[in-house]
Amino acid sequence: MKNAPLHSLKKTAVALALGSIVAVQAVSATELTVYTAVESDDLQKYAERFNQAHPEISIRWVRDSTGVMTARLLAEKDNPRADVIWGLAATSLLMLDKEEMLQPYAPAGVENLDPKFVDVNNPPAWVGMDAWVAAVCYNTVEGEKLGVPMPTSWEDLTRPEYQGHVVMPNPNSSGTGYLDVSSWIQLWGEDKAWEFMDGLHNNISRYTHSGSAPCNLAASGEAVVGVSFAFRAARLKSQGAPVEVVFPSEA
Repeated sequence: MKNAPLHSLKKTAVALALGSIVAVQAVSATELTVYTAVESDDLQKYAERFNQAHPEISIRWVRDSTGVMTARLLAEKDNPRADVIWGLAATSLLMLDKEEMLQPYAPAGVENLDPKFVDVNNPPAWVGMDAWVAAVCYNTVEGEKLGVPMPTSWEDLTRPEYQGHVVMPNPNSSGTGYLDVSSWIQLWGEDKAWEFMDGLHNNISRYTHSGSAPCNLAASGEAVVGVSFAFRAARLKSQGAPVEVVFPSEA
């Protein structure tokens, strides 16, 4: 961390975020504190693979949704607790970099990555690990029972038959929710996007804290439609949940 005294930095750490690998603070010789927004059911397998290469280091996960994790990091700016930020949205890392909270680091092989996944500075402040695609989870059983058709577009979700049947992530706390709002504004422009969101709001039964929750709720039959992301939707479908994964026709 740039503002930390040099004697407090024992070793440089890196962090992968939705788009981002950045060093934040000193790394303990035995325990690595990792702040992340990666899905909790994936963290154990990542830790196991890390420990195959570094059995001498244990990982202490601190996990929450993107907005909560970003707010926590900003609050801890003058007293950082994280060694590594991994699996946080690139938009959050851009904010942290602007606050001079990130220590640049170039991982081995960074030159082989798509330039869109790497900060333009050299060495980069962050490096991407994956990209997220917005998707809609539709419960086929509940939809048929309640007479709610499978949507094919974002605009469909504003129709009267979807009232009270749509769940989406809160963009204040969820990176997926923020992705949705940002995408709608880029797709339609601000005026039309806000008009769409007003109509969508009338049909929302619940705003969730996390981006995966709407799809989880649709998969369990607690909602008919969940605005979520493709990876979660595909995983639940592969596990036998009665969901169809919808990629809205507009984008």
